[in-house]
Amino acid sequence: MADSLVIVESPAKAKTIGKYLGSKYIVKASMGHVRDLPKSQIGVEVENDFSPKYITIRGKGSVLKELKDASKKVKKIYLAADPDREGEAIAWHLAHVLDVDQTETCRVVFNEITKQAVKDAFKTPRKINMDLVNAQQARRILDRLVGYKISPLLWKKVKKGLSAGRVQSVAVKIILDRENEISAFVPEEYWSITAKLLTGDNLFEAKFHKFKGEKLELGNETQVKEILKAIENADYKVADVKEKERLRHPAAPFTTSSLQQEAARKLNFRAAKTMSVAQQLYEGVDLGKEGTVGLITYMRTDSTRIASSAQDEAKEYITEKFGEDFVPEAPRQYSKKAAGAQDAHEAIRPTSALRDPESVKAFTSRDQYRLYKLVWERFMASQMASAVLDTMSVDIAAGDAIFRAVGSKIRFPGFMKVYVEGNDDGTTDDNKFLPPLHTGDQLKMEEIEPKQHFTQPPPRYTEARLVKTLEELGIGRPSTYAPTLETIQKRGYVAIEEKKFMPTELGELIIEQMEQFFPEILDVEFTAHMEGDLDHVEEGSEDWVRVLGDFYETFEKRLEVAEEEMKEIEIADEVSDEICEKCGKPLVYKLGRFGKFLACSGFPDCRNTKPIIKDIGVTCPKCKEGHVVERRSKKGRIFYGCDRYPDCDFVSWDKPSPKPCPKCGSLVVEKRNKQGGKLQCTSCDFVEQIEEQDDDSAVE
Repeated sequence: MADSLVIVESPAKAKTIGKYLGSKYIVKASMGHVRDLPKSQIGVEVENDFSPKYITIRGKGSVLKELKDASKKVKKIYLAADPDREGEAIAWHLAHVLDVDQTETCRVVFNEITKQAVKDAFKTPRKINMDLVNAQQARRILDRLVGYKISPLLWKKVKKGLSAGRVQSVAVKIILDRENEISAFVPEEYWSITAKLLTGDNLFEAKFHKFKGEKLELGNETQVKEILKAIENADYKVADVKEKERLRHPAAPFTTSSLQQEAARKLNFRAAKTMSVAQQLYEGVDLGKEGTVGLITYMRTDSTRIASSAQDEAKEYITEKFGEDFVPEAPRQYSKKAAGAQDAHEAIRPTSALRDPESVKAFTSRDQYRLYKLVWERFMASQMASAVLDTMSVDIAAGDAIFRAVGSKIRFPGFMKVYVEGNDDGTTDDNKFLPPLHTGDQLKMEEIEPKQHFTQPPPRYTEARLVKTLEELGIGRPSTYAPTLETIQKRGYVAIEEKKFMPTELGELIIEQMEQFFPEILDVEFTAHMEGDLDHVEEGSEDWVRVLGDFYETFEKRLEVAEEEMKEIEIADEVSDEICEKCGKPLVYKLGRFGKFLACSGFPDCRNTKPIIKDIGVTCPKCKEGHVVERRSKKGRIFYGCDRYPDCDFVSWDKPSPKPCPKCGSLVVEKRNKQGGKLQCTSCDFVEQIEEQDDDSAVE
């Protein structure tokens, strides 16, 4: 008969741990938090040292009854929530509800859900760490004070339904600041001259580098024409060849932030999806005969530290699979880079390096497999030898001009055999091979190509870029990135266009008011400092009540001023040319989570809404009568369909081209990725690369 009750957050985790512990343990799930601040009121007694008023979360009554009934049948209760602030707070709330003596060693934590890790954790239970609990309470109360004090003000002065948050407001401001940079950007003209040169049968390119011994920035067409005239009849000759060896080192194993960034780049996952799938891999997957196993370590971490046992296992696999040359001389150690990184847990890694992605593919969903493969490859690469590249830089003389060609080739792949880190621009390393070249070689000029360019504004933030920026600035912590990005979209403060964040008019208005009346909330340094104070609470070196008191002293004064001086603002809806087919009133533009849509101006009497349909100028290939229009799915993904739906059910995820296939006459669609685009027939093997327009033009 069972003599111990173990409480975790989720049924999946309970199932995995239950198999490891055996019949002496009852394992139940609390389904996350069981107590929280009330939604109907602020729930914080400011005058009483910010004492919180916790209540049972609606719908958790039956869960608590089940846990209380189970607790009466056992001698010992173990609280095994996740190993972070939130998990510690959940354990503390459960201890309170179930009358667990908090001086007892009732808290069990593990960084990975494997049989050995779980059994080891139960050999060394500890007391609930009140420093961790207080750090979570302080963050929760701080966010409640900001949200519940400023939001009603915005409701009264601007618009109902608005909210303000400590981290979310800073995120919106960062997006807005970037948009203002883009709007203020003035493009500058510059030119390039590319020489296509031949040595033997090998054609390669060299870029203009110097003129009359000096580096020269080509800023206008006049300069370019002068240089072209000067080298019109010049001979092209290799003036200098420099070759050297370059080492390229692997990226560190994943933290929460870098996992979200790389999953966005390589898997096209949103931050929330990455964390959801990672949670599944952490909590356990049924691997058939092997049973249920947690495949990765805890996924909310800012540490790049790796356990020596995991490094030993990785070394074993690398040696057997690739050979000893691929093992570094000493196990790799990675330093903390993020501002305020806590190093509380290991990096995100597979629980067993010997469990390669192919061995779990049959037991995982497509998303689980792809994310596990990413984690496994990143970790294995992080423990491998550096790659060795041979680089070559060649200067070519043409009269008074010098052209330069740069190339590299991989001599030894090292970690690149397994994995290469992506980047936000989607570009790949320039590993162009150059033919054998020697000083004095004569070259034949096949073509000289001058091009006009214009400098580009800084790019808008993708989810990956924004997460990286928040981390670098010390804003938020691993557990906050995904919910922050979700919140600012749900509130309508930002919209996503082509996978990039754009501030909405509402977002701009909120930030304008916040900047005027609550500048500290939007100040990056202030917010980062506050995160640091919360970390100090967690470490036990700072009192959480004092941290809240210092903040509230200024905040309360700001509130009083805002109540008196903030003016009421009316946001008028933009009226469209369309009329509501249900009541005859004009339709107006509204902003939802996935962009603009049309809604009846007679709301709430008339609740008619309809999507904004964008005709792409293509006749429906199926019915030949309708037009193909751009639509959005319920999840916000763009697709294309016939405007005669439901009479015609043509639909395509890829954008149809107005021109039919030149080979068979069938539908051609655009396929796009980070490297560019192509036109591809839906019936035959016709493929054509899309020439990207970048405002470049050649000199006549």
